[in-house]
Amino acid sequence: MPREQGEKIVATNRKARHDYHIEDTFECGLALMGTEVKALRLGKASLTDGWAQIVDGEMWMESVHIPEYLQGAWTNHATRRKRKLLLHKEEIIKISHRIRDGGYTLIPLQIYFKDGRAKVELAIAKGKKDYDKRQTLREKEDKREADRAMKSKRMRGE
Repeated sequence: MPREQGEKIVATNRKARHDYHIEDTFECGLALMGTEVKALRLGKASLTDGWAQIVDGEMWMESVHIPEYLQGAWTNHATRRKRKLLLHKEEIIKISHRIRDGGYTLIPLQIYFKDGRAKVELAIAKGKKDYDKRQTLREKEDKREADRAMKSKRMRGE
């Protein structure tokens, strides 16, 4: 059987970029059970409440919802269990030094398959204040209005 090629995005945490300032991102492998992989291949997962932490030199992701595989039997997985993230020791040390400063958290941005292997894009992030969120929304609206104006100007042929 030929191996999968390329990337297939399964789930994204769209709210993360609204709620956090993203400082840095890392690609991590995921240690999953068989039914979790099958559920992910169906394109079902939710990252909205997910976060990660370092415990005893290992990286763990928590509160990520991967629904039960419908064709699974008694061997099905728990939907919101702790899942181990696969990183090199040096990367874990580097991340722990970055988040030790305080105010930083680890959040998953997306889950995807890369050449047949499940990966997570993990971000070191700092929470935004309410006024930061309003500023982000305002910038987004201004950009959208400018794009509309440019498009209508092109349509009229000016």
